[in-house]
Amino acid sequence: MQRPAVIVLGLVGLLVAAAVVLQTGLWVEVLGTGEYEEGTVTVREGSEEAATTATQPETDASTPGTTVAVREKEAGEPLGTVEVRIAQTFNQRYVGLSETESLGPNEGMLFVHEEEGQHTYVMRNMSFPLDIIFIDANGTITTIHHAPLPPEGTSESNLTGYEGQGKYVLEVNRGWTNRTGVEVGDRVELPPEAT
Repeated sequence: MQRPAVIVLGLVGLLVAAAVVLQTGLWVEVLGTGEYEEGTVTVREGSEEAATTATQPETDASTPGTTVAVREKEAGEPLGTVEVRIAQTFNQRYVGLSETESLGPNEGMLFVHEEEGQHTYVMRNMSFPLDIIFIDANGTITTIHHAPLPPEGTSESNLTGYEGQGKYVLEVNRGWTNRTGVEVGDRVELPPEAT
């Protein structure tokens, strides 16, 4: 009779430990995030015909370069440029910018999902506020959130969820979209590496 109770308690303990590891993200410490690709996001006003193709920055062989261009739907003038790391794996997307102390005024991260859908982002372990920009599979910006830092001591389960429809998400310093004039409906040119 005691042996089944010990087995059940052991299984319950393992489930609780697994839940803690998943909830806290400790599994990422063990598995790591892997190498990020790096590139440039250029925001442009203009029609697709008037837009120029952005060039890839020079990088070493371990970090292939990519370029993403965002443009306003009606004109051709550049709105801004952002140097990005590209988060393509689940681990990279989970960690996101949470291990980054700060971003330069024109730095960010591009998140690539396997398929377009409804996605929710949170400000887990962040050191600075963000603009969170959702982009559909065709490169159109669908949603922009201006996400503040959560109040100190906010538990993971109480973090605000920022939802949007898309296949891609661009995170930049909060206020970047206001400063550059980027809006919902603007177009994003995606590099082959991110599509």
